[in-house]
Amino acid sequence: MMTSLPIRRFVAPALLMLAACSNVAQAATYQMFRDPNCGCCELWADHVRTEAETEITETVTSDMGAIKTSYGVPQELWSCHTMVVDGYVIEGHVPAEQIARLLAERPEGVRGLAVPGMPLGSPGMEMGDRTQPYQVIAFGDVGQSVFANYE
Repeated sequence: MMTSLPIRRFVAPALLMLAACSNVAQAATYQMFRDPNCGCCELWADHVRTEAETEITETVTSDMGAIKTSYGVPQELWSCHTMVVDGYVIEGHVPAEQIARLLAERPEGVRGLAVPGMPLGSPGMEMGDRTQPYQVIAFGDVGQSVFANYE
């Protein structure tokens, strides 16, 4: 009976440390939906893989409209691919740094981020030195707002 006291004294703190470490180790999952005929989607996914140092699970589907609708992406924000990261929806060519910012800040009422269309110079849409300004739009319960500007 005397030996159980020292064991309890060490087991409880060890279990607390293990629980804390397992929460830290749990990384966000990245699930991308893309059309089978789109090459820029793969280039964008490579950008996210490299910058976020993560793996991406890809689902190839010809019915991207159904995916976007099911995740509540407003039609005026649609682009060529949709990703779900830790419960957030990422639509189009959103830079990885803005995804990281979203995951760090977790703004209230925001369901996701979008870069509408396919602007030149956005990740996955690089065309040499040709670029066009674009915005990253936050959307959700609070409506839509500019999350970041790229000139």
